[in-house]
Amino acid sequence: MANLTEEHQIILGIDPGTLVMGYGLVAANKNTVSLVEMGVLQLSKYEDHAERLKLIFKKMESLIQIHRPVAVAIEAPFFGKNVQSMLKLGRAQGVAIAAAMMHGLHAEEYAPRKVKQSVTGNGNADKEQVWEMVRAILKIQEEDVRFFDAADAVAVALCHYYRITGIFGSGQIQDNVSPKKKGKSGGWADFIAGNPDRVKL
Repeated sequence: MANLTEEHQIILGIDPGTLVMGYGLVAANKNTVSLVEMGVLQLSKYEDHAERLKLIFKKMESLIQIHRPVAVAIEAPFFGKNVQSMLKLGRAQGVAIAAAMMHGLHAEEYAPRKVKQSVTGNGNADKEQVWEMVRAILKIQEEDVRFFDAADAVAVALCHYYRITGIFGSGQIQDNVSPKKKGKSGGWADFIAGNPDRVKL
């Protein structure tokens, strides 16, 4: 992707899945980033795997046609022990990438650990921690997220934004940042309040 301009451009983030696909779009320029839309595509009610892949492709096309992103960022499959699950997830990712390519967009892949590291400073962060930092960075008012897959997709888009802008190149987020979950002593609210530089764009 070319460098961002002074005008806001859209980055589409995808958390691929054959049961739930998360998507998130952010508007960004060289200095700021804001949330455009986040949501999920529910696929579990469709038993035929090929039908799910078709719906993923159609959803990708719809998002691209409506929002006209300049970049697509997708989370790479997490390598687990279940070979069949990995195969299906790889197909879902491939369909999403193909849809992006059909519209002249190159889909950048990011490992799950890289996404977590970029957004929270902790490559082992859980989904709740990722959501809390996404909320803080984008100033999202809602405290609860219905689907963590959507928050993960936004995090993928943010990861791409950080990479192309080098916004955290000066060490604003460190590898050893590992705050506790919200609701516990010293939790996320305290961490964010005490470390505003971690979320300043």
